[in-house]
Amino acid sequence: MANLERWVSDRLHDILGLSDRYVSQFMIGTAQKASSPEDFVARLEQTGTIDIDQSVAAFAKELFEKVPHKQVVERPSRAVERQAIEMERKNRTYTLLEDSDDADEDAAREKQKGKKKSKDKERGNKRKHIRQKKGSESSSEEEDHKSVKREEEEEEEWEKEERERLQDIEERDAFALRVREKDKEKTRNIAERTDKKAYEEAQKRLKMAEDDQKNMLPELRKQSRRDYLKKRESEKLEDLEAEIMDDEYLFSTEELTEREKKELEYKRTIRDLAKDYKKAGAKEQEERKNRYYMPEENRRKEVPQRDLELEETPMELGGEQGRWEEERLKTASLSFGAKKEREQGMKQEQEKYQLILEEEEMIDFVTTAITMKGTRSEKDAPALSQAEMKKQSMQEVRRSLPIFPYREDLLAAINKHQILVIEGETGSGKTTQIPQYLLEDGYTKGGMKIGCTQPRRVAAMSVAARVAEEMSVKLGNEVSLVHDCYTNTLSVTVPSSRLKLSVLLSSSVIIIDEAHERTLHTDILFGLIKDIARFRSDLKVLVASATLDTERFSCFFDDAPVFRIPGRRFPVDIFYTKAPEADYLEACVVSVLQIHVTQPPGDILVFLTGQEEIEACCELLQERCRRLGSKIAELLVLPIYANLPSDMQAKIFNPTPPGARKVVVATNIAETSLTIDGIIYVIDPGFCKQKSYNARTGMESLIVTPCSRASANQRAGRAGRVAAGKCFRLYTAWAYKHEMEETTVPEIQRTNLGNVVLLLKSLGINDLIHFDFMDPPPHETLVLALEQLYALGALNHLGELTKLGRRMAELPVDPMLSKMILASEQYKCSEEVLTIAAMLSVNNSIFYRPKDKVVHADNARMNFVVPGGDHLVLLNVYNQWVESGYSTQWCYENFIQFRSMRRARDVRDQLEGLMDRIEVEVVSCQGDSVPVRKAVTAGYFYHTARLSKGGYKTVKHQQTVYVHPNSSLFEEQPRWLIYHELVFTTKEFMRQVIEIESGWLLEVAPHYYKSKELEDSSSKKMPRKQGKTKEELG
Repeated sequence: MANLERWVSDRLHDILGLSDRYVSQFMIGTAQKASSPEDFVARLEQTGTIDIDQSVAAFAKELFEKVPHKQVVERPSRAVERQAIEMERKNRTYTLLEDSDDADEDAAREKQKGKKKSKDKERGNKRKHIRQKKGSESSSEEEDHKSVKREEEEEEEWEKEERERLQDIEERDAFALRVREKDKEKTRNIAERTDKKAYEEAQKRLKMAEDDQKNMLPELRKQSRRDYLKKRESEKLEDLEAEIMDDEYLFSTEELTEREKKELEYKRTIRDLAKDYKKAGAKEQEERKNRYYMPEENRRKEVPQRDLELEETPMELGGEQGRWEEERLKTASLSFGAKKEREQGMKQEQEKYQLILEEEEMIDFVTTAITMKGTRSEKDAPALSQAEMKKQSMQEVRRSLPIFPYREDLLAAINKHQILVIEGETGSGKTTQIPQYLLEDGYTKGGMKIGCTQPRRVAAMSVAARVAEEMSVKLGNEVSLVHDCYTNTLSVTVPSSRLKLSVLLSSSVIIIDEAHERTLHTDILFGLIKDIARFRSDLKVLVASATLDTERFSCFFDDAPVFRIPGRRFPVDIFYTKAPEADYLEACVVSVLQIHVTQPPGDILVFLTGQEEIEACCELLQERCRRLGSKIAELLVLPIYANLPSDMQAKIFNPTPPGARKVVVATNIAETSLTIDGIIYVIDPGFCKQKSYNARTGMESLIVTPCSRASANQRAGRAGRVAAGKCFRLYTAWAYKHEMEETTVPEIQRTNLGNVVLLLKSLGINDLIHFDFMDPPPHETLVLALEQLYALGALNHLGELTKLGRRMAELPVDPMLSKMILASEQYKCSEEVLTIAAMLSVNNSIFYRPKDKVVHADNARMNFVVPGGDHLVLLNVYNQWVESGYSTQWCYENFIQFRSMRRARDVRDQLEGLMDRIEVEVVSCQGDSVPVRKAVTAGYFYHTARLSKGGYKTVKHQQTVYVHPNSSLFEEQPRWLIYHELVFTTKEFMRQVIEIESGWLLEVAPHYYKSKELEDSSSKKMPRKQGKTKEELG
């Protein structure tokens, strides 16, 4: 067969000029199935891949003769029937003969019967001989017949699959058409509502029913009477005051009668009572403002539940939550008796000593000849101080930015070139000013829009707010912050998994900001924008980057020109440690205090990897500052990370009080996305957290790794914004040169690509291998993503998008989460599954666990535990929050982040709004957990773990995993679990687990699991559960 494949390959090279092993095998297989050379040629012609000519026909004839053909042998019974039918047909052609001929015919018939009997006898002997052979196989005729039957069954199965595939494609296209019609109808309705808004309001006022007017009039009269009485009360009180003063002035020298004295005393009493009543009402109103109270029942009916949320910021100075926490802290910090005396003694003991920084505690830094040169000198620093910037008007601030002198040159370059790469340092104004320049230059004419993409949600919020403030418009009108589509003239967009081609087609300019971060969706956007720009000559594409790696972007976009904007940067001196630091967190704390004591005024920026490190560092700094007391100047410690409440995030932008120093402890979001004025000193430990994905195990992990040299330079550049700065790197110069990578590995090469593949397939991009990636993803990761989507039913065996996959692509969530939502339709529990999906999407930031209230927070979390697993716990939390009226106070009492709950509610509303779009009815299972757990199983059957003697192991890969300690099933240890995600910290932990039954896996994924893999292990010895103490048992 190998020789035959080689011969076919050579002939194909001669005829077509190309060949492949699979093409040769296809040709040989087709020739084997063909019944004749002509049939073989006809089959090749049906494929539509080869033009039939004389050389192809000659090749087909030679190949047909070379390949072995199986001869189809009929069954003996069928052969007899065929012979009888042929004999009958022949008899019809014969005519009657004479008697002699009849005799001859009878003799011939007898002779024929004799031959037939002898044949039957021989056939019987053969059967007898075959039966006598022990262990013999079937006859060659039966084998040939079985092979023919098998081929017929395979052909029927293939035809059935093909019919199902074509039907699914037809249904998918019909669904896509319905979705487009809904979009058009929605757009039409919005336009009609916008155009006829005033007319409809007028019509409503004119058509108000008479009975409604009658019902409203008594309330209006009552309210009007109350307003009149309040006004009359103050007027009457003033008249009474004036009358008493007149009486006292006029009759002060006269002797009054008893009656006149009583009247005057009566007037004074009335005046005093009115004043006391007014003061009591004002006092009660003030008290009601300062405490929580339940609104009246009729008001709750009139006001929507969502509008009952407190508008006051909980953590703001003077807010209700802040005062409540302050009272609790004061109560907890009271000291009496011996404790008070001991504290006073310790304070006096501390006052005896002066502040001394021991040499062994200080960190020795060495400077090198490497100094980041600036574009401005130190003399220019006072002109750009923060105080003067605040005094300037908004227009003066815009003119003072480094980009302003290049405004006309930039607009000319944009007008001249379709694609332009813009290089500008953070703080140059490229993010906030370029969209406004384009708007002023008329790029929004004809209903077109300007889109600016931001990879981070926090940065997008600050950019949109700043642009709206500079334009003196309300956020949401001319300037909007959207996550999935463009709705207004100027949009700041966070790229998500639900990108639409219509979004890109309706914009005149697309600005891809922070391109150097190379996030997953930014890389996808690169490839899409590049293709769209080739057939849309009117589309302008601006790629903005803050690093010097703009040449790569220029090469990718067909040698696009680069426009460089010089930044306002002062010189920065870089210091390295003499030796590596064992504990970089402790080194950060020591360095901050060392700078605070020894260096001139200026704020400090510290880079750490995540929330836990930031909170630990802030706690250590605050503790040591309290211990030092008034020996050092005031040090404000401010954290910044993604899960921090918005009001706490905004504090980093507040001006530093005189005589104090501000230290901002941040993640790498402060490298380029945020600009904080006043930073003079930067402390860089040289580490960051990166998401890593193992395609073999399917495990995502956040790993602390050394940052790249490009990131280190970006961090150092933060120190040179307002004056000459200093960067203290907590690693050696040798480590910088030899242990750090040049640039950060793009996210597309270290993450799960299931969402990306589904997105590209839904956009009609089927050839993923040749898609124009700037950095192609690993082959293994791409294959795994295709396998997962095939197992979920989003792709068919040919890699085409199915109707289920088309519906999944409409949901802006992970493919497994999309499958879970769509499966809830079958199990009649879509309302509960929508809530669970929304709670899972907020990234494990529901429960808040402050270090000083760990016990209280854990007890509050245990109150939400319900049987079944963590998904049901999240459902219980959301339902209780809804029952509380979306209360902020309820969240703080139960140590739940209100910001995360509000975001979960917004996500749920968005998903519920898409249910009609994907044709799913929202129904409830009325508290039954089994349908909910089955729906979760239908989406996450890939993530199954079984309890064995050595602990939990994944079913497919037999990888040892552990239930996360925060899980409600940490001590239960059910036999079968499904987890939402697998993360690696100290161990391979399963987060958000739910208990299932093994039979459900065969029900929802019979194509993925076999019954042998899911054998019941109840008879096997299981590990012992951890025992509980008497106090824990109650």
